[in-house]
Amino acid sequence: MTSQPEFTNNTSISRFKSKQKKQLNTDALIKGILNKDRRCLSQAITLVESTNTKHSQKANTILKTCILHTKPSIRIGITGVPGVGKSTFIERLGSYVLQQGKRIAVLAVDPSSSVTKGSILGDKTRMPTLAKHEQVFIRPSASGETLGGVARKTRETITLCEAAGFDVIIIETVGVGQSETAVHSMVDFFLLLKLAGAGDELQGIKRGIIEMADAITITKADGTNVKPAELAKAEFNKALHLYPKKPSGWLPRVTTCSALEQKGIENIWEMITEYSALTTKNNHFLSKRKAQNKFWLVQTIEHHLKSNFFNHSEIKEAFQEQLKRVETNKTTAFAAAEYLLQKFSSKNI
Repeated sequence: MTSQPEFTNNTSISRFKSKQKKQLNTDALIKGILNKDRRCLSQAITLVESTNTKHSQKANTILKTCILHTKPSIRIGITGVPGVGKSTFIERLGSYVLQQGKRIAVLAVDPSSSVTKGSILGDKTRMPTLAKHEQVFIRPSASGETLGGVARKTRETITLCEAAGFDVIIIETVGVGQSETAVHSMVDFFLLLKLAGAGDELQGIKRGIIEMADAITITKADGTNVKPAELAKAEFNKALHLYPKKPSGWLPRVTTCSALEQKGIENIWEMITEYSALTTKNNHFLSKRKAQNKFWLVQTIEHHLKSNFFNHSEIKEAFQEQLKRVETNKTTAFAAAEYLLQKFSSKNI
């Protein structure tokens, strides 16, 4: 057997690098996004998620242009504990919405391992029907160490998807910690999925989550679970009356559904469109988005300040010194923090 000449491999590598450079052309990516090219959209999101400085600069250029071309959309946040059936539910809901002539983007955040920092990113395998449809874009992202497991760049990704003309943008969370808070700050409609018999209905459910939810859906309401689901629905409805009226003027509802039997899906979509119509009419839809923009401005500033602080070469060294002093009780945590912040300010102002 003869071996391949070495120059063949070098040629392949050169072609690959050339292709990669072509993929990172901002003008081509912008044009592709505005022409609804999913491949260009995916490449642009990769730039947005990258921590490489050059990539960040290109991503900002793309975002500045794309934000001027965003199309009206409805952003739906879907959360629930692992095992509640989020991916299967989204598969069924998305399939129904497609029948209404809508284009759908699903931004799914996969939990990252605290040890290896890796993620499975298997949402496309859990949504096989949607993944194959040309009017659907599914983008799994690793949660990393961001707030509540929501990818740090999800907010910017939404902008790119709206520029690409997607009518419905669904954000699926990992369903742990404070992910609900972060997702609520970037969506129009917040849907909480629950399982019957989980015990939450007896506790009156966690106040913070129920206050954010625009609707609660009891999943897997099929077979022997039908009666427990109806009982859970009644209990959740009682709990909802304990909470004050939402500023949107919308009264949160509780529904049941079976993704397996495709029951209740149509009612949920009708509820979402009804919510959109109501909040658009009373101007809450627009005012909420403005408030969210302000929130993410502050969040972005805080992130950059934190990043600049801990990545500053002199601060890194001083931080270790102060850390040792705190550990040996030679100073307090508050005094050490004040010292470090003053030192950082003198280097940057």
